[in-house]
Amino acid sequence: MALPFASSFRDLDLARKFSLLLFLVFLGGIIVSGVALSTILNRNAQDVISSKALMMMETMNSVRHYTNNQVRPELEGRLVSEFLPETVPAYSAREVFEKLRESRTYSDFFYKEATLNPTNLRDKADGFEAQIVDRFRQDANLPEVRGFRDTPSGELFYIARPIAITAASCLQCHSTPDVAPVSMIERYGTANGFGWKLNEIVGAQIISVPAQQVLKNSRQAFFLIMGTITGIFALATLLVNLWLRRYVARPLKRMAQAAEAVSTGDLDAEFEWNSKDEVGSLAEAFRRMKTSLVMAMKRLDRYRISKRTMNTEGRSSEF
Repeated sequence: MALPFASSFRDLDLARKFSLLLFLVFLGGIIVSGVALSTILNRNAQDVISSKALMMMETMNSVRHYTNNQVRPELEGRLVSEFLPETVPAYSAREVFEKLRESRTYSDFFYKEATLNPTNLRDKADGFEAQIVDRFRQDANLPEVRGFRDTPSGELFYIARPIAITAASCLQCHSTPDVAPVSMIERYGTANGFGWKLNEIVGAQIISVPAQQVLKNSRQAFFLIMGTITGIFALATLLVNLWLRRYVARPLKRMAQAAEAVSTGDLDAEFEWNSKDEVGSLAEAFRRMKTSLVMAMKRLDRYRISKRTMNTEGRSSEF
């Protein structure tokens, strides 16, 4: 396949060769630029979404801290006879986040404190989330995990951080049922949410957003930038092609026509090209060659004339 193409390319005139090569360079440049730009924009889109998600996660941590250190102590006395979900940091964070999702900016974000053994089964980690929690449990120095996951509703981009039991007050509700508030036992029972230990990683904070949303802005920017790059490449290719046709291909074609005319005996054929580049040097060499040829032809004609004259005079003297 390469040989027929090389043969066909070799048979093209110079202008078409220039056009084909420029088109291939243009096409290659667009492909390489497109791949590189797509990678950069996708990464940038993920970084933008990640920055929003991390800001929201820090906000939720602030809510958890406020609930655990200021709200819960104020209501400690009521917890003996009445369970108050508002005193649970995870509950407060979830409720605040749902309120935040009413904003158009964050309506596509989802928040979950996926826990292996939660008190409220709403926070139970599914199989994929459990794997993330296990990664945090196996590597205590792993600060964050991010990536994509497939769900029945579509692909999601997620960011996860570990949830560790760092406050001893948390163990009042999650160590053993006998020390937990009676009202909490009455509401959730004793089957879930116990056996936690201090500094143990029990779950993961996960914020996710549809991958379509992550890539939406990336695609818009991609088409805008690629359209601009394509236009610039196309204009540059067109201008270079026109320049090559005018200042290289056309002069060489005219020079070839003049050389063809001289070869058939038309010694008056002229080719003028006043430039200092290689085409000008070639034109100057052609003019010198033509001048030398004309001089040689004239000497040859004089030689023939003199030869003919000598032959004529020699025959005359015989008679």
